[in-house]
Amino acid sequence: MTFPSQPVLPAARSMKQLERLLRSSYTHLILLDSHISRLRPAAELAAAHGKKLFIHADLIEGLKNDEAAAEFLCQTIRPAGLLSTRASVIAKTKQNGLLAIQRIFLLDSGALEKSYALLARSQPDCIEVLPGILPGLIAEVRERTGLPVLAGGLVRTADEVEAALAAGASAVTTSREPLWKHFEPTSNP
Repeated sequence: MTFPSQPVLPAARSMKQLERLLRSSYTHLILLDSHISRLRPAAELAAAHGKKLFIHADLIEGLKNDEAAAEFLCQTIRPAGLLSTRASVIAKTKQNGLLAIQRIFLLDSGALEKSYALLARSQPDCIEVLPGILPGLIAEVRERTGLPVLAGGLVRTADEVEAALAAGASAVTTSREPLWKHFEPTSNP
């Protein structure tokens, strides 16, 4: 999965941020923190503006992060895809034909090896690695898994975005609005 003409995937932490992104030229958006009652309106607004909304399933208040929640999100909310750290959520997302993005944390060598085993089992469509400021590990994860990699977490500058992209990241996820503005596409692809 690549995001043509979109090196940054803006990640909204609030409905106000999401509303600002709906007026942007970005096509692919991520909704991070949200409440279950705001999901349907958010998805409907995104669709009405021609946006592809990805929801971080682990960060929804009022919804347990399990297979039933993933089924609800896929069948009722119908985003473009889900992000999660949980293999069961990734599997259910894929069963429902939506894009499944597995989030992994690069804490140490042991966590990295456990993540490789998890990725082999869950077989996501895409991987988000955190923190996204480790270009060498971005390249390693991409090479070892053969899957598209998103870089997220602790990316604070345009130079760090560029370094992640140069290391092979398909895009960088960020909630930092200055980076959204800096990398905003000139038009919808």
